[in-house]
Amino acid sequence: MTLVYGFVKTKITSEPKMKASHHGHETQYHLHCNLDVDGGQWDVAINVGTNDADDLLKYKLVFDFRHPVIQTLAAADNGSRELTGQKALPALDFMRSDLLANTGKWRDSDVMDGSEDVEPAASLARLLSRAHQQGRDVYIFGRFYEQGNGLHDVHLNQGSTKGFIHRPGDDSNDHNDIWQDGAVMVDLGEPEWAAYFAAFNQQLVPTDELGNPKPDAATIG
Repeated sequence: MTLVYGFVKTKITSEPKMKASHHGHETQYHLHCNLDVDGGQWDVAINVGTNDADDLLKYKLVFDFRHPVIQTLAAADNGSRELTGQKALPALDFMRSDLLANTGKWRDSDVMDGSEDVEPAASLARLLSRAHQQGRDVYIFGRFYEQGNGLHDVHLNQGSTKGFIHRPGDDSNDHNDIWQDGAVMVDLGEPEWAAYFAAFNQQLVPTDELGNPKPDAATIG
């Protein structure tokens, strides 16, 4: 099926909690929060790492994020907005836009062991908690849940291999796509916003127009 992608402009209504989910040979960890979206309660699952040393995250946690897209987002109405098929900002593509210009180097996540004091989980949890306690506007980009209300895949959504290869005309899997990258942005009431971007080590760039790795692709960063 077509992967439904977009963002929500929302308020966080619960403190972040870390949860584990098993994917094949590895355990992935996500920060979950409740969101107030379109008059209902939504969930979000934000990837913060894995227990697999060969498939960790590259991430950026930026507290001086400045980009023209924030003016577009600030002017948006509260609620959800679908961006499936759009190939320009505010849909996000780390490779095909200047979104990540001047955001510093990619950092390596810690190996996750279920504790909450590892990075980027600890710092991102503090940011989400601050947004919750101060009632700040939060903008979360990702793919919408197929069942229920929420967002996931809050990370780079292209450059994966094996079962994630995007084949023309085949929408049967959670495949690569361009202009469907996930992120978190927070308006902290200052000229600069905070932003979180992530990608798995096993995702490779650059990518073709289907979002699949090109022959010369390598780990991001």
